[in-house]
Amino acid sequence: MIKHWISAFRLRTLPLALASIGMGSFLAGAYQLFSLKIFLLAAFTTIFLQILSNLANDYGDSIHGADSIDREGPKRAVQSGKISRQAMFRAMVVLGVLSLVCGVWLLYVAINSMQTFFFFLGLGVLSIIAAVTYTAGKKPYGYAGLGDISVIIFFGWVAVLGTFYLHAQQFHWQLLLPATSCGLFATAVLNVNNIRDIESDKKAGKKSIPVRIGRQKAVVYHWGLLITGIGCSLAYVLMYYQSAYQLIFLIILPLLFINAKAVYQKKEAAQLDPYLKQMAITTLIFVLTFGIGQLL
Repeated sequence: MIKHWISAFRLRTLPLALASIGMGSFLAGAYQLFSLKIFLLAAFTTIFLQILSNLANDYGDSIHGADSIDREGPKRAVQSGKISRQAMFRAMVVLGVLSLVCGVWLLYVAINSMQTFFFFLGLGVLSIIAAVTYTAGKKPYGYAGLGDISVIIFFGWVAVLGTFYLHAQQFHWQLLLPATSCGLFATAVLNVNNIRDIESDKKAGKKSIPVRIGRQKAVVYHWGLLITGIGCSLAYVLMYYQSAYQLIFLIILPLLFINAKAVYQKKEAAQLDPYLKQMAITTLIFVLTFGIGQLL
């Protein structure tokens, strides 16, 4: 039973979630405003939110039909009967509470102003709602093709800029560039997933971007996500260029090319599935190299 829960947690998605927290923390470190305690609390809050999102995705798709026998990707826990819907729902409640408690603790440590505290608390509650309603609920927004926008907002702007603010108690508009990079790379992971599941999503009525525009245009869209993502960070570095170390993040270019090429060439779901993990890890490598380059 434990192995079924671990599988449902989809731990391979955690590097992607932690990447955004890492980016915000690295940027705070570049301003010499990094706090280890805030980083750890933000990381745990994000981990709980990501696992909640994964469980809600498993639960919601089993109800709305995207996890039917026609689904070509890895079988989910509820769909396969390894975990009951009732047990999955209870787990979602537990993860929601853990996310909220850890998030409130983070805000208590990081925020002094009550107005700012409640603003971030609202963002936290909104994040929990977004995680659950992506595929769960009566009108899941993931089935309307709005998942990409949500990922850019929450994995990019909210996570990176929010984490930076919790460290630094300040905001800089130019940080939208690396934040957008994180959001676009996270969206690329979702796009690989949606291209893989395009046929089963069509049958389930899930109108993801690839379903709406077709596989060929979804591949072009994927290349656009990767190119724009690397371009945003390059623009940020050139704006504040001081050392060649700031460009070491460009070592991910071959990894991005490998991912883009696979999305273009590989048509079978089983062949494409490993590139979700590859893109998630590439995003984490990007954040580490970008962040280290800012500190050196």
